[in-house]
Amino acid sequence: MDFPALALLEFSSIAAGIEAGDAMVKRAPVSTIQSGTVQPGHYLVLVAGDVASVEEAVAAGRETGQTALRDTLFLPNVHPDVVAALGGQRQVAAEDALGIIETQTVASAILAADAGVKGAEVSLLQLRLADGLGGKGLVFFHGLVADVETAVSLSAATARSQLVRQMVIPQLHAEMWQNVNGNGRFGQHFGWEAM
Repeated sequence: MDFPALALLEFSSIAAGIEAGDAMVKRAPVSTIQSGTVQPGHYLVLVAGDVASVEEAVAAGRETGQTALRDTLFLPNVHPDVVAALGGQRQVAAEDALGIIETQTVASAILAADAGVKGAEVSLLQLRLADGLGGKGLVFFHGLVADVETAVSLSAATARSQLVRQMVIPQLHAEMWQNVNGNGRFGQHFGWEAM
């Protein structure tokens, strides 16, 4: 995805999310829409395209899904690393500091990731969203300690009331890096199937 603007609406009701997604694409000619369920029974609608169309689509989604709207984001100039992370790209790190942002919602995690990579000389290691996390979002940055501290501080300020925890670990142990660089699910170590 390479678009000037990206938005995501997170709904506590699947039915309301589907209705809102429909209203969004009917009102504005967005370039792409991706939607679906995530744990724990929430519905996400992501749209991308030119700024005006995405803005109009978000307005339609807010109006339609009012009471079920859990969180929202609108990024008129989304950082390319955030788009890559949304597409599943993960960087592998084995040195430097690790910064962690844990949020209550998917939208706030994406906003936090964007703020961190725009405001500091860090790499976005991973962006983990909703499934397997009880609906939470996790953002992992790596880089020099001072840069990671700046990214985490900016991200936490952006996440505000949706922030669960922020953390900077100056020198993560090599064995923990192996765990962080994996998919994050405990059962993967033992061959458990995802349920």
